[in-house]
Amino acid sequence: MDLGLTDKVALVAASSRGLGRAVAEEFAREGARLVMCARGEDDLNRTRNRIARDTGSQPVAVAADLTDPEGVRHVADTAAEAFGQVDILVTNTGGPPSGPFEAHSPEAWRTAVAQNLESVLNLTRAVLPGMRERDWGRIINVTSIAVKQPVDGLILSNSVRAAVTGFARTLANEVARDGVTVNNVMPGYTRTARLDWLAGQIAAREGIDREAAFDRWASEIPAGRVGDPAEFAALVTFLASERASYITGTSIPVDGGWIRALV
Repeated sequence: MDLGLTDKVALVAASSRGLGRAVAEEFAREGARLVMCARGEDDLNRTRNRIARDTGSQPVAVAADLTDPEGVRHVADTAAEAFGQVDILVTNTGGPPSGPFEAHSPEAWRTAVAQNLESVLNLTRAVLPGMRERDWGRIINVTSIAVKQPVDGLILSNSVRAAVTGFARTLANEVARDGVTVNNVMPGYTRTARLDWLAGQIAAREGIDREAAFDRWASEIPAGRVGDPAEFAALVTFLASERASYITGTSIPVDGGWIRALV
């Protein structure tokens, strides 16, 4: 299937590892021109070089803190200098800490909002005008299954990612006539560094083996296993394609059937 992504410019946030890296790799394989960003410059450059070697593409890597509006501006300006525009935006950030309500200070809430909501708003603000001018654009937000079925112990993520969902659903209606689609993709339990970290948190808190935490998650998933980042990236890439031009305002899980809701 030709997804029509050759020479489209894709900006993928938090793409040095995990889900963002898998998405960046998939875009590069499809022939998109790629802008990658993450906070850690060394990890980002290593990933950029690996993708260039494996796909023959020449991604642009920008180290920046997306909780800082100046960091977002730096990424957007670099993309404009390198390619002239951004056609596809994939917003993505690491998840906030786990724990119950009483465990999180007001500062922890402010940090979660800056990381998981304001970064989405600022990235969108930076690239949306150009998309509307060209009558074509794709905005895809990486959220979480927690916005559909809250996960115990993840009150920060449950709350802030739900705000992203409301923003995206509303924005989708505002820009649909301009050829811009806005969708959310909700990863389920997927084998990434984030999930390894959560497994370690559970193991330390409950006095169990780390793999026992993974076994518990797998037992809750009808597919009987946690996901692979490449499986998640496949959907993101499709939503960015020409073939997905009539899909907007949706939140789609990639979770092996974990969410039990009908819709």
